[in-house]
Amino acid sequence: MITLVTIVHVFVCVFLILVILLQAGKSGGGMGAAFGGAGAQTVFGGRGAQTLLGKVTSVSAAIFMITSVTLAYNASRSTSVVRRAAATQRTQLPAAPAPGGPIAPPSNAPASTPPAPNQSAPAPAPAPAR
Repeated sequence: MITLVTIVHVFVCVFLILVILLQAGKSGGGMGAAFGGAGAQTVFGGRGAQTLLGKVTSVSAAIFMITSVTLAYNASRSTSVVRRAAATQRTQLPAAPAPGGPIAPPSNAPASTPPAPNQSAPAPAPAPAR
């Protein structure tokens, strides 16, 4: 549903930009004349094309606002991606080892020989006699 609203929102946005650019400015001409919009005014009459473009702009703007509010409302209702990731990590953490017990290396640790428990460092070798 939200994907459909997002697609409609993008298409209405692009359409609204084009309709606004096609409208003639106060000085006349404008971008509408560059795309053949000036010739359409003679077909619909002196004010007919402007009124039609004005109505299309108003409808497009209303649809754009409705889809914007819908998307904003949906975004505020959903949980944050950061919170969702933190909740997932909390559920995947391993249980804490028993106090005082040996700690096993992680399963992805490289193989190595651990030091022997409670063994002191070897005594230094005596100096050779002269």
